[in-house]
Amino acid sequence: MRVVRLVQRAMATGLLVAFGLGSHPAEAEQSAMIKVDGSSTVYPITEAVAEEFQNANRGHIRVTVGIAGTGGGFKKFCRGEIDIADASRPILKEEMALCQKNRITYYELPIAFDALTVAVSPMNSWVTSMTIEELKKIWEPAAQGKITKWNQIHSDWPDAPLVLFGARSDSGTFDYFTDAIVGKAKSSRGDYTASEDDNMLVQGIERNTNALGYIPFAYYAAQMKKLKAVAIAGRSEPVLPSAETVLKGSYQPLSRPLFIYVSEGSAKRTEVKQFVEYYLTEGPKLIAEVRYIRLLDHAYEMAHERFKKGVVVTGFGGAPEVGLSVEEIMKRPPKQ
Repeated sequence: MRVVRLVQRAMATGLLVAFGLGSHPAEAEQSAMIKVDGSSTVYPITEAVAEEFQNANRGHIRVTVGIAGTGGGFKKFCRGEIDIADASRPILKEEMALCQKNRITYYELPIAFDALTVAVSPMNSWVTSMTIEELKKIWEPAAQGKITKWNQIHSDWPDAPLVLFGARSDSGTFDYFTDAIVGKAKSSRGDYTASEDDNMLVQGIERNTNALGYIPFAYYAAQMKKLKAVAIAGRSEPVLPSAETVLKGSYQPLSRPLFIYVSEGSAKRTEVKQFVEYYLTEGPKLIAEVRYIRLLDHAYEMAHERFKKGVVVTGFGGAPEVGLSVEEIMKRPPKQ
């Protein structure tokens, strides 16, 4: 399937993937260039869109897609080094300030939903669901070096080491998860295996009976035989991650929108404008194929209208926010 191929390619290539190079170096040199970087969560979507877009343009436009993480992508974006930033959370205050300093204005465009997934090994026989309070007890900074065994979370669970896996601190996934679970973005224990490579997290969780970790939904959905999702008791009874529970609004607080941020200056170039319009019209057809959750049609229409009308800056106040619908975000007055 496409998502397996994409995540394997992401793992194999590391920090940069390029598409549409053409069969001859001279042809590649003559191609228009679009530079994208950022979130490993959003990467499979953008790569799939880039691949189809370049096929449609017969190699005349080259798109590069990097995986620097949401934070790393925003640094490049706000320095004017790339045209589009993939982001698994909204732009933060310090990133907004850097963009403003460098006179980078931007479009904030939601493109899909993610159901951030808490997972254990299939060999784990004792966990089927967890509460937000139990997850907070595991992941809050005060847990470091103290909450180290499963039976410290629940007395019925085994006296076995708690082996944790999660996103790196420069990841948008890290920011969103800590905000949703601990109550403050970037607030987390540090004694866990952290990686920007979600494939590595999948492998680590799969192979250790005592492992617990959090990963984007697409990486779980592509490897369901290797992982067991944990149902989350958020607002009511335990709920498993799925397209249905996300769209119903019941998979909270770990359901989140994903974004692309497009430089207003770059969007004046024909090839970038065409790519963004293609992303918003043809991209939704690829969302399910790469195992993410598409927005409602109305949300894409709102995003497309925002881009066409030149509505720049963000609908957020410089921090992740939990439990918002995309429609609510798009209706907000833009913030500087």
